[in-house]
Amino acid sequence: MRMMKTTLLAGVSALGIALAGAAQAAGVTDADLLNDGANTKQVVTNGMGLQAHRFSPLKQINTSNVKDLVPAWSFSFGGEKQRGQEAQALVHDGVLYVTGSYSRLYAMDAKTGEKLWEFDARLPEGIMPCCDVINRGPALYGDKVFFGTLDAQIYALNAKTGKVAWHKAIDDFKAGYSYSAAPLIVPTKANGALVITGVSGGEFGVVGRVEARNVDTGELVWSRPVLEGLTGTYQGKETTMTGKTNETWPGDMYKTGGGAPWLGGTYDPETKLIFMGTGNPAPWNSWLRPGDNRWTSSRVAINPENGEFVWGFQTTPHDGWDFDGVNEFIPFDAKVNGKAMKLGATADRNGFFYVLDRTNGKFLHAMPFVNKINWAKGIDKNGRPEYNDDNRPGDPSKSADGKEGKSVFAVPSFLGGKNQMPVSYDDQTHLFYVPSNEWGMDIHNEPVVYKKGAAYLGAGFNIKPVFDDHIGSLKAIDPIAQKVVWEYKNKAPLWGGVLSTAGGLVFTGTPEGYLMAFDAKNGAILWKFNVGTGIVAPPITWEQDGTQMIGVAAGWGGAVPLWGGEVAKTFKGINQGGSYWTFKLASHTAGQ
Repeated sequence: MRMMKTTLLAGVSALGIALAGAAQAAGVTDADLLNDGANTKQVVTNGMGLQAHRFSPLKQINTSNVKDLVPAWSFSFGGEKQRGQEAQALVHDGVLYVTGSYSRLYAMDAKTGEKLWEFDARLPEGIMPCCDVINRGPALYGDKVFFGTLDAQIYALNAKTGKVAWHKAIDDFKAGYSYSAAPLIVPTKANGALVITGVSGGEFGVVGRVEARNVDTGELVWSRPVLEGLTGTYQGKETTMTGKTNETWPGDMYKTGGGAPWLGGTYDPETKLIFMGTGNPAPWNSWLRPGDNRWTSSRVAINPENGEFVWGFQTTPHDGWDFDGVNEFIPFDAKVNGKAMKLGATADRNGFFYVLDRTNGKFLHAMPFVNKINWAKGIDKNGRPEYNDDNRPGDPSKSADGKEGKSVFAVPSFLGGKNQMPVSYDDQTHLFYVPSNEWGMDIHNEPVVYKKGAAYLGAGFNIKPVFDDHIGSLKAIDPIAQKVVWEYKNKAPLWGGVLSTAGGLVFTGTPEGYLMAFDAKNGAILWKFNVGTGIVAPPITWEQDGTQMIGVAAGWGGAVPLWGGEVAKTFKGINQGGSYWTFKLASHTAGQ
């Protein structure tokens, strides 16, 4: 698809800004951010709360009446730019904000779906997104709405008009950088509210880092590289080094070592820490970079006041399978052996579900949440994998021709036990609802040399299912008892996020096009509706004029059809789309 050349001010179609019945967005405050998980009339954070539980106290829609859900309205993103739609929407003062593929942002009347304005970032030629032309959503603060673009830019727009307030380059897209995550807004004492971003591009040998910008100007406040041996900045001056040079990296490889924190993060107001996950080390060929390669494939805790590391926990040291550690780290509280603890959990791409002490990163326990894992025997008492050495792809330099190392079949595949699709933590059942996939891959290593802007893999692969009847698996996991309480098996891979509610419901979507509602306690299917294209986005819920609404972006795409090997061939007939759907109870349609 042809890309338009970059312009300083991208196009805004401000159609019907003063549409009757649409309340214009008032400013989002620190209190709004901090209270988002409890305020049913808004959704102003990605995750429906800074801790990203994706749980709503709304219960107008419940296990008894969810069967009566009907469409309220549907909005088309328009044009030929269909592809994957992975965005979570935001809702404030009667306006719904959602991003679409190819770095577009829409504002619409949350009650009727009528468009207020549209912003198109007009991407340049030559962008290099790894995993489709997706965007995972905007952020709101004050009178602005923020989002990132595939050419590694960040924009702040006026929330009422869609006009550009400021925009900054995160990095050079020609070097392989891009940006697809929803920005995170974090209140601080020293610098006010900050826009927190990571970077994408680990497959191109970029340097992973987390950065904070002033919400009003876009000026950089601090920057923290996640690779050891690199130095952070604060207010334009160098500060501390991340780790120690060459402690776990050979030579200069850390300078192109990947670790991109491409999925965004969470913030815990209790510990006042940002939690970010970091991506795979580069290149994939692990024989070229002996050592643990910190802090790739890890979870890190960062002080938002100054960008300093507080702790780090590496889920896959010396990663040789592309097991990015970017998956969201969710704060929650629970008792362990009778002791109340501040914990955090993450369903890692490597197939294990981890629980840590979120105050210091100390490992508590881990359990496999997908089947037939064979790259590791398990996780030891310190949280370190017990590797199956014969299931690491072979060293190509030891092969007869020096071009291709021994191939192995590894489970899970590099697309992970869980990937970008966010989990939900239910504040009532105290269960995590995890959209997972049961698949493996043939993988081998190849020689590779870093070249700016070129793929930096050193591997070949083909993804295959491990069961005949399903790949996708929605699992309800007890994080303390370390067990799967219930499971729903889906023929196609699950790639959409999860929402749980006080009405005893769990919502998620499927590539086959169904938005589904399950009983949170036992996994019984209570309702489903087909939107005509695959769902790879997380649903939300909010209260609109006394009516509970359910909303989700629809549009098949993302990494599965691009990277899925035999799996992608199996589901190549799924229709693409590009729309936003909302639902409410049939009893609330009269007079609406």
